[in-house]
Amino acid sequence: MSEKEKYRQICREAAWTGISLLALIIFWLFAGFGLKDLGIEIFHMPLWAVMSSFGVWIFTIILVKGLTSFVFRDMPLDEKEENHAE
Repeated sequence: MSEKEKYRQICREAAWTGISLLALIIFWLFAGFGLKDLGIEIFHMPLWAVMSSFGVWIFTIILVKGLTSFVFRDMPLDEKEENHAE
């Protein structure tokens, strides 16, 4: 993998991580504030409290699994050995 390809992959991973963070923040806002008017309770807790804590946690796990499966690649980040020969 060339240096240019590595750089592109690193930028791609960073961009998708930022998009995932934005999606997580939007989900948290919806789960915390969007569900506050519903009268639904789970384990004697309001739905907004459950979704803004456990729901966000589960959503984060799904996002990370998606990132590691489809976006991130395992690649060596060190330079080629020819450049280090003296």
